Amino acid sequence: MAKTKVSNECRQTDSPYLPETVTVERVESISACEKLFRLKREARRARKAAPAHAPGQFYMVGLPGYGEAPISVCAPSATGSDIELCIRVAGNLTGALHRLGPGDTLSLRGPFGDGFDTTALKGRDIIFIAGGIGIAPMRSLLLAVLNGRKAYGELKLLYGAKSPEEVLFTGDFKVWKKKGLSVDVIVDSGTEGWNGRVGLVTDLMGPVKLNALQTTAVVIGPPIMYRFVVAKLKRMGMAESDILLSLERRMKCGVGKCGHCQINSSYVCQDGPVYTLESLEGMGEAFK
Repeated sequence: MAKTKVSNECRQTDSPYLPETVTVERVESISACEKLFRLKREARRARKAAPAHAPGQFYMVGLPGYGEAPISVCAPSATGSDIELCIRVAGNLTGALHRLGPGDTLSLRGPFGDGFDTTALKGRDIIFIAGGIGIAPMRSLLLAVLNGRKAYGELKLLYGAKSPEEVLFTGDFKVWKKKGLSVDVIVDSGTEGWNGRVGLVTDLMGPVKLNALQTTAVVIGPPIMYRFVVAKLKRMGMAESDILLSLERRMKCGVGKCGHCQINSSYVCQDGPVYTLESLEGMGEAFK
């Protein structure tokens, strides 16, 4: 029987649900534990309009032999061909990713999730509250808003980190301030040479004056932070429908099939990770 030759073209697909190979274009160490990766999609995918991601969405990033992990985008994308991810070393996969350099490749699926609707935020004052590595996904929204600065009202960033060494994207702060973003940073414990505030991110909220009816709050950080920040925002008069939170979950598939990220009837990988506080009523597990 004659052998049938299978063309490689038959195996090519542009489905965001299947892995594609992307190239590491640039790697920058931004702290002892975090690196900023700039990835470049293959020309074939770029030509066929690879799906652009929205602020707040995430990709499943993987390496053969190490598995996959969800990583939030930390910069907006108009074309979907260039992707920036901030990756913290925390285990075998992220350790292997940290050993990659320009020209190396990794696997990517996505983008996944329901991100931030920047159109709905237009005309509003926005208070951004970030804790720890939460500044990475927050950065994607900050950059998107600042790129269209005139469409938004007053903008404030309150950012808390464990230590001065763990404050990320400090090089961006000056640019953000020039574009009209107020930036306040606080650390849990100061070190020699730190001249900034010491305390919790909720300590930065005390002096803030806001028009509760005109303001949207965006909160991204560790789950333990949410209860305290949300309670403070509600005391400031903010409605639950105007408080947006990005939830952190151990997502495995990204397509709502494995159930690892399920909270009640909601799948964080599809319905989230961005939710209004109002939509989380009865879902106390969201803050665990």
